[in-house]
Amino acid sequence: MPALIDLRRRIRSVRNTQQITRAMKTVSTAKFRKSQRLVLESRPWWHTWPALVTRAAAWAGLQDHPLLARREEKRITGLVITSDKGLCGAFNSNLLAKTHEYFEAKARTAEVRLVLIGKKAESYFRRSGLPILRAIAERTDKIQAAEIVAVAQDLLQQYILQRTDAIVIAYNEFKSILAPRVTLRPLLPLASESEGAAAGSSSPDWEPELSAVLRSLLPAGLTLEVLHCFYESQAAEQAARMMAMENATQNAEELISRLILVLNKIRQASITKELLEIMTTVEALAK
Repeated sequence: MPALIDLRRRIRSVRNTQQITRAMKTVSTAKFRKSQRLVLESRPWWHTWPALVTRAAAWAGLQDHPLLARREEKRITGLVITSDKGLCGAFNSNLLAKTHEYFEAKARTAEVRLVLIGKKAESYFRRSGLPILRAIAERTDKIQAAEIVAVAQDLLQQYILQRTDAIVIAYNEFKSILAPRVTLRPLLPLASESEGAAAGSSSPDWEPELSAVLRSLLPAGLTLEVLHCFYESQAAEQAARMMAMENATQNAEELISRLILVLNKIRQASITKELLEIMTTVEALAK
């Protein structure tokens, strides 16, 4: 049986850990609310934008636009977004495992290069053997929107200059507080499901002309799409960390209860033993 002083030290240590997890949950909750607001505000536009652009491109006949070009996928660029820190359950491990499997399969038939955001992604893919074009691996929770925009514009430039034939974003999409959804989303080339329907429909009148609108809309929309994926990942990360810290706090409470129970049993056994020794001594003296 452990000594009483060892149990008291362990209970005190678990209580200190519980205070830390409770504080981390509070911080994550505040960050999650901010990230959730950014995500929910941009989702209506983000979900309707791809269909709008493909239909407008079909109306304008801009198939020769460099961002609408379709080529054989001989070179693929992947943008992987993770967190810098752990303590968020399987948030990073699930994403990295699925992403690695996807790009390993693509690497059999094409040249794959990666752009990484997050220390977890950088440390993981440094050991994978896949070439890394760029990595932002420090303080991604403090990263400014301008830095994400610069990354997006660099990716678009790679596509326009035909240095890559496809761009895929891998990130955790925020679906609920309980669990994020690992998402692999093609950024370029754009989906073309609506082109046939749009080509056969009448085009509305545009002022200024639709081709001029699209030349400005395409780069801006794709850049905002990358930014939205980053915000989705941030919201999912804080939700996952919030739940992980909540579970850790509850586990610490259960562990403290069990340790206190063991402590009380040891104290009761010690008191019973002392009483027996006193009674034995009294009976011996009485004889």
